[in-house]
Amino acid sequence: MFKKKILVLGSTGSVGRQTLEVIDQNRDKFEIVGLVCGSDIDLIEKQSKYFGVKKVGIADKNKYKKRKKDWCWGEEEIESMIKSSSAEIVVAAISGAKSLRPTLAAIESNKDVALASKEVMVLAGKMVMEKAAKYSVNLLPIDSEHSAIWQCLRSGEKKEVEKIILTCSGGPFLKKDQKDFEKIKVEDALNHPNWKMGPRITIDCATLMNKGLEFIEAKWLFGLKDNEIEIVIHPQSLIHSAVQYWDGSVIAQIGNKDMRLPIQYALSYPQRWPNVFERVNLFENKMEFEKPDLNKFPCLRYALEAVKTGESMPIVLNATDEVAVKLFLDEKIKFNDIPKIIEKTMAKHKVVKDPDLGKILEIDEWAREKALELSGVS
Repeated sequence: MFKKKILVLGSTGSVGRQTLEVIDQNRDKFEIVGLVCGSDIDLIEKQSKYFGVKKVGIADKNKYKKRKKDWCWGEEEIESMIKSSSAEIVVAAISGAKSLRPTLAAIESNKDVALASKEVMVLAGKMVMEKAAKYSVNLLPIDSEHSAIWQCLRSGEKKEVEKIILTCSGGPFLKKDQKDFEKIKVEDALNHPNWKMGPRITIDCATLMNKGLEFIEAKWLFGLKDNEIEIVIHPQSLIHSAVQYWDGSVIAQIGNKDMRLPIQYALSYPQRWPNVFERVNLFENKMEFEKPDLNKFPCLRYALEAVKTGESMPIVLNATDEVAVKLFLDEKIKFNDIPKIIEKTMAKHKVVKDPDLGKILEIDEWAREKALELSGVS
């Protein structure tokens, strides 16, 4: 039987590990031809042995030990590994700006990309979509919200879409008084009510920045105007997103809070495969909806401002957020300092129109340095 050949970027992270779970349950349908991680050598070695994978990439050269046959070290070797790989689908599950270059390498070598790294579209949405069209590559969204939109769009034609409804859980502090945000501890912010994710995305969910980044990703992935996307707070996270058509019909995708569902759909597309994952019990759940409070959650407001400004501003938004979140996780700043650093850095940026890859990476580096400087942390 024909097996899809898969290369997983970020196999030791949350999405990467769940991707391997999906593949493990469908061994007759997939063959893993490559695994890449940042620095977790012990885990990726176990993964490579378990799945019989010889091609392995480690991004962090500082983790270099004894060079093993077929192992790649550093970003340049990994990009070469991607381009020469026999993979048909590359799962891009690397978080942060460092996901951009390997994703472009996959596209430019005519490989479909199952995209979990929203930063790719935030930094270079226009470029990525143009390259995907040039190389006839499919971008298969893995984020639960974008997978939901993608699935709902199969119910009608693009011209019939009135708006996209992008749902948001509201995070752990939806009902918390804003005056108490200064007292929020790292462990509180990492305690998401619905999802188990990596630390950066979990903090972004607590500030609602994650929804701003997803807004930008949705805009590029689905070719939407800003006014065609509406963010709706839905604390139960049962509706992962929806599409409203021009006749007033709203088609929603409902599922359990399980990232393996959108991962499997991206890998099985255009088919749907059966699985043994837990089903939604509608009798035990209720559904609530409300508008996001942009004053209480200024990170979302700054993200929407970055979208409106466009061009290079989303690059600055993402880079600054990465720095601020890391400082908070390291307990060097307070929770409500995150949006302050983002606002200050965005205010210092002179917008660059239509930046190329080199300029994108240059702006990203500038924003990181400026954010650290403005944070006051030595």
